[in-house]
Amino acid sequence: PMMIITQKITSLAFEIHDGMFRKNEDLTPSQRCLAVRRMPSLLEYLSYNCNFMGILAGPLCSYKDYITFIEGRSYQLQQSEANGKEDAKYEQTDPSPNIAVAQKLVICGLSLLFHMTITKTLPVEYNIDDNFRATASWPVRFFYLYVSLMAARPKYYFAWTLADAINNAAGFGFRGYDKNGVTRWDLISNLRIQQIEFSTSFKMFLDNWNIQTALWLKRVCYERATFSPTIQTFILSAIWHGVYPGYYLTFLTGVLMTLAARAIRNNIRHYFVESPAVKLCYDIITWMATQVAISYTVVPFVLLSVKPSFTFYSSCYFCLHIASILVLLVFPLKRTEKGSKKHESIQPVWSKKLEEENLLQKNSYSTTNNSFSQKQEITCRYQALKQ
Repeated sequence: PMMIITQKITSLAFEIHDGMFRKNEDLTPSQRCLAVRRMPSLLEYLSYNCNFMGILAGPLCSYKDYITFIEGRSYQLQQSEANGKEDAKYEQTDPSPNIAVAQKLVICGLSLLFHMTITKTLPVEYNIDDNFRATASWPVRFFYLYVSLMAARPKYYFAWTLADAINNAAGFGFRGYDKNGVTRWDLISNLRIQQIEFSTSFKMFLDNWNIQTALWLKRVCYERATFSPTIQTFILSAIWHGVYPGYYLTFLTGVLMTLAARAIRNNIRHYFVESPAVKLCYDIITWMATQVAISYTVVPFVLLSVKPSFTFYSSCYFCLHIASILVLLVFPLKRTEKGSKKHESIQPVWSKKLEEENLLQKNSYSTTNNSFSQKQEITCRYQALKQ
């Protein structure tokens, strides 16, 4: 709860700062849409921070999305943007969260069952067991590393999916209709399990893991950092998680992995995408490499302490740390944009995707009820959805 409240207080503070103390032309498009133009009342502030739906496990939502939901305007704005096209071929109905909630509760049940059965038989601590390290071959050790860290994820799937389902059950989380007229209840969803388990790059994993926290880090740190935004963002993430040394080892290792993965992708991937067969082989190899790299990176996050974390890394001879440094020495970090977009070229691996998510999830804008501001809200959101 302290972590979630920290996110809400800081994100709202920056949104008020953007809306009331910065010039409109100095804001990025996402900051402009999120900006709060009127100081919230005490009731609104406490309601946003302490509402029962997200007080325990979140997920984080923007202030404008929450206020629009509380005022009962989220469906009207979402329907207006869905009906923005004159050739709409389906009739809108009142959105019901029942199916979405049922699906998410099934995922919660399966995740909890997996955690209470399989997870206990595959402890992460076994990776540093003296007998296992002495007798197991390298392929066996890396395979167990992967399956033990994969088995550690369902508890996060359970907590985040249950939190999302709770919000949906209360009517919060509606994000309009897809092209077939099916309701979408993923406005504040925090993860995409299939994309996580089958991610073929560090970027893809980060894009789909703890989505709302990644958006928060982007909004309050990366976009506002004056130097080394990627490093600052990882350090802030470690501080936000707590004081365990394992968090810092994980996120500092994550900086190396992120930069190395980006360098490899920028310099090598284009050679393997022309032929479907070659691309399939490339995807399989990068999936295996990504899963091992992610597991290697997050071991200290689970072990928490310095000694067991260094025991694990030293038993692996810091192989992926060394490999990442060599990659950064051999492959240049290519810039994807030039000139006025220089800053975007050094954005973190999740940034481009998060920008799309940020635009799609822009709030229902404005804390006032006058018709002029509502028209602005509809226009802003409709343009974002088109992008």
